[in-house]
Amino acid sequence: MDYWKFSFATDEETAEMLLAYFSDTAFDTFEEVEGGLNAYLPANASVEDVETRIQALDTQFEFTWTKSLIQGQNWNALWESNFQPITVGNFCSVRADFHPANSTVRYDLIINPRMAFGTGHHETTYQCLAAIERLPVSNAHLLDYGCGTGILAILAAKNGAQTVEAVDIELESYENTLDNCRINAVENVVARCGTLEAVEGSNFDGILANINRNVILDSFPRLYELLKPGAWLLCSGILAQDEAIICESAAALGLQKKFQGQRGNWLCIEFQK
Repeated sequence: MDYWKFSFATDEETAEMLLAYFSDTAFDTFEEVEGGLNAYLPANASVEDVETRIQALDTQFEFTWTKSLIQGQNWNALWESNFQPITVGNFCSVRADFHPANSTVRYDLIINPRMAFGTGHHETTYQCLAAIERLPVSNAHLLDYGCGTGILAILAAKNGAQTVEAVDIELESYENTLDNCRINAVENVVARCGTLEAVEGSNFDGILANINRNVILDSFPRLYELLKPGAWLLCSGILAQDEAIICESAAALGLQKKFQGQRGNWLCIEFQK
């Protein structure tokens, strides 16, 4: 598949704001780089809709942007040249299959992202990876909502979860999750393509929701229903400035904030039903 690459030149704070505003658009991959942000749009998506959004944001933020076409056969070379392994303490590492194994951590994950989002590099995913070490996932029945590459579902499964249902609206993410489960020899993750309506389980012991503010707000009532009493909900993809609206909406449903972490301008919040 061919992709349009939109390159935004701006400061780090504005890049994070743009990423948040673009999270509900047809962009399906983002890359934070020195001096700005790269966003990738499938060539068969509506370029006009995205450019209209960019023009609207141009009145609110300081940035310049360019657009270029990346042919499908060049994608692997592009992300391989930029993808470096990461480690989260001595708990886990995340690498591609062409990187050497890491024997210094408990879980050495192989994640080949293709066009799906989630390698652990971004502050949102990194915080979720770290949270899985302390959350009660052993023998738990979990849901990974917006699974991307499947990275969180795979780590939770390796850390003792009994079953993990993983769902993403993007077909590419669903297929990538299946591939990465196979690569990591994980067999207790059930991947589905669709919205929350595609989820077949209920009474989850915990839910991982690493998406964005708008989707989390819209999904709160259904996520609440899917949790059993006393279960936990981990929400990431939230800018610090959106803390109040997220927490107030959660409290209105009966979700109690138990923990909040921050990395850069991004929050990761744990709630309990």
